[in-house]
Amino acid sequence: MPAEIKTVTDIHTIGQAQWDRCAGTDNPFVSFAFLSAMEDSASTNAQTGWQPFHLVLNDEAGQAIGIVPLYVKAHSYGEYVFDWSWAEAYERAGGKYYPKLQSAVPFSPVPGPRLLVANDHPDPGSVRRILIDGLAMLPEKLGMATLHVTFCHDDESRLMEDAGFLRRSGIQYHWHNRDYQNFDDFLAALNSRKRKNLRKERKQVLDAGYRFESLRGDDLKPHHWDRFYHFYRDTSGRKWGQAYLTRTFFDLLHERLRDRTVLVAAFRDDEMVAAALNLIGNDTLYGRNWGTIDRTPLLHFETCYYQAIDIAIAQGLKTVEAGAQGEHKIQRGYEPVITHSAHLIADPGLRRAVAQFLRQEQTHIAQDRDYILAEHSPYRKVQAPD
Repeated sequence: MPAEIKTVTDIHTIGQAQWDRCAGTDNPFVSFAFLSAMEDSASTNAQTGWQPFHLVLNDEAGQAIGIVPLYVKAHSYGEYVFDWSWAEAYERAGGKYYPKLQSAVPFSPVPGPRLLVANDHPDPGSVRRILIDGLAMLPEKLGMATLHVTFCHDDESRLMEDAGFLRRSGIQYHWHNRDYQNFDDFLAALNSRKRKNLRKERKQVLDAGYRFESLRGDDLKPHHWDRFYHFYRDTSGRKWGQAYLTRTFFDLLHERLRDRTVLVAAFRDDEMVAAALNLIGNDTLYGRNWGTIDRTPLLHFETCYYQAIDIAIAQGLKTVEAGAQGEHKIQRGYEPVITHSAHLIADPGLRRAVAQFLRQEQTHIAQDRDYILAEHSPYRKVQAPD
């Protein structure tokens, strides 16, 4: 088994071949191409409060057989699993909550693997357990109060719970492709009122003079990225006050992941007025950033949700994962799914308080999901056979 487990502050120390041997190809957000673009563009560094600190497990030959994408955080921005109240309570009691350790995809609430294991390793379970043990040792070793693993797989969160982490649940809204051949097939699965509403929304946008292009690969030009970056900066400034992704990041994304990147661009009078950035996994379309200079009602729904469904159906993808929050997605065919995270808290007092909070929160999350599915689903009720 391993010769050493260590942390590195530069993804290039590991290298693309070894990283992607562990990350696989299913989810582009944990790929070397995506995360190295973050680092090389200065989007993730100590100055932005996202210092890379990846955990690496090497075998006796010095080859990586396990990796955890990890960051030292100076704040809780860009995470989407909110712990601001935990930090405030701990610091009010005299503790020091920051810096903390965070395993995540920076600035993106993308569910996916966090315990990355070499695809040819004969005993992946042992590798995961060693990675978890390595994570568990870090807070005490570094004098930090907490470590968080967010939007991980359910089975990973359960393994970490067995090792003393606290599990947390959340809700996102994903669209599921039930072997639809076209958008009308999807509409046919909805109840009559919702079906009419979606048709009306799409018609309103098209009647207003918008046209849409799904730009991918070499169809994406620098002027498209310039325009999209302008949208991104505007949206970030209005919502969060800070744009973490630099313009260079989008150049590197195009260079390294152009064939897995789709920019849905909305044009009016030949001017690009809105766009939504998507990445394509093996069976999922991941909708990420969006922005516009046009405040026309319904343009957001068409650009981000309906165009994404069109792409998924055309390419035979199983899921559209449209990011965090957004109960308005339900009426547009996106269904609630449970997300998972795991949290290691060193201080016994804070741990007890957070554990109690999470027990209550988890009950509410499960009830909310069941209620949404039972009372607010836009899909037709399937009658049981006699």
